[in-house]
Amino acid sequence: MKKQKMNTNRMVMLSMFVAVGVVISPILRVEGMCPTAHLVNIVCAVFLGPWYSLLCATMIGVIRMLFMGIPPLALTGAVFGAFLSGVFYRASHGKIFCAVFGEIFGTGIIGSLVSYPVMAFLMGRDGLNAFFYTPMFLGATCMGGAVAWLLLNQLSRSGVLAKIQWSLGAKVYDKGNVKKNSGEDRGTGGADQAA
Repeated sequence: MKKQKMNTNRMVMLSMFVAVGVVISPILRVEGMCPTAHLVNIVCAVFLGPWYSLLCATMIGVIRMLFMGIPPLALTGAVFGAFLSGVFYRASHGKIFCAVFGEIFGTGIIGSLVSYPVMAFLMGRDGLNAFFYTPMFLGATCMGGAVAWLLLNQLSRSGVLAKIQWSLGAKVYDKGNVKKNSGEDRGTGGADQAA
């Protein structure tokens, strides 16, 4: 029963991230730049992990392409960073800066390079080169990453980040804040430690 509740909590949180990602994506958006998408990717990666973040970015990208007429940049400019954000966060044992760096590297470098053949050959865009999207993608990821870093650091300092991660069954790296703010030792998260 506890594992089923964790899965339900994760699906609800994932759905909320997708909804927020779609709704706020038009803010500051120009082709090749969507800083709000990177904010959502990083926060989702820290809350839920790399696979959920990848799924979230894919779902947001597909919805934006279908209903908002966004080119395939909605996918190539999101999925690599979303996944690497979660991977780098876990590999660094919970360092928020590493989650931001994963998004910047994954989207700003890898995503921008992958976008060139997609837009040039599949979409028939002329006048592009391999690094055409790199400055825009790097700028957008730095803007979204800065906001995500500020938000997640504040959540971490207040102990809320650890509580959210614990309630979702995710790995909790900031155990001191859970103890300090709730008086309980909630361990390292996981479905077996659900409330």
